[in-house]
This record gives sequence, C-alpha cells and structure tokens, in this order.
Amino acid sequence: MELTERIGQLLQEKYSSDEMFADCYTVEIELKPGNKLFIYADSDSGLSLLKCQKLSRFVEHQLDENGWLGETYGIEVSSPGIERPLKFPRQYLKNVGRTLAVKCTDKTEHLATMKSADETQIVLTQIVVERDGKKKIKKEVETAIPYEQIEKAVVKLPF
Repeated sequence: MELTERIGQLLQEKYSSDEMFADCYTVEIELKPGNKLFIYADSDSGLSLLKCQKLSRFVEHQLDENGWLGETYGIEVSSPGIERPLKFPRQYLKNVGRTLAVKCTDKTEHLATMKSADETQIVLTQIVVERDGKKKIKKEVETAIPYEQIEKAVVKLPF
C-alpha cells in the first residue's frame, strides 16, 4: 500500500474515532520530492487552525513511530484553499451562493452562481440578456449539472 493511502486510512480512522474531527474529511494527500507531505483536509463546520495543528501532530507521530519518511521530512496540513478544484459533494454544499467556474466533460464551460447542491448534482444560475425586437429582457437561467459531468469546478471570488 502506498504511503499516501496509509495516511489516508489513518486520518479516516481519526475522523471516525475522535469527536473533534467527526465532520472532517481528507480532500487530497500529496507527497512531493524532498519528503514534503501536503495534506488537504476540510470540515463541514470549517477547518480551524487548531484542527490543522492536531491533525499535523497526529500524522507526524505516525510518521515518526513507523519511520515511513525517515528522519527528515516536512508536513503541511491545511484546507484545500480557494484555488483548488472542488472534489466532493460536501465541498459544493459549503459553497452554495458563490460563483463557480465549471468545466464539463463535454467541454462546455459555465461561470455562474451555484444556487444549490445535493448528493447528485449542482444547480447554477445566471442572468442572461435576450433581445425581443429592440427590447432587452433579463432572464434567470438555471443549469443542472450532475457531478459525473463535472471535469473541474473552482470557486471564483469577486474582486
């Protein structure tokens, strides 16, 4: 079993057994050259600095105890950050009301506000302007996109 998978399993056990982490989940684990380990975790209630510190210490203890990365390594535990793509329905749920840039598997792209999300799909809404003769009519258009049709979705912050 690969090291990132082992760490993922240990974290899952931690989430299941420790009430403080009951609503936490791992988004991604990366091991980069030079024994630099990056763990991106999230939480339905928000990932606090305290949770990141405790998860970091937990993983560090496991690495030291098992000698998985030797004596010299770096570890960083953080939330995925706004620039990383959304991967799980729970991440979409946390971002309802925000603007998403979505690239679909059929190569269509959407930049719209996420109106809702559930376990199977997201619904985007945007205002489009249509012409009726010389009149411009603003219309709200909703687009439902099942998760399996999403290639990449990133939250876009308004600046």
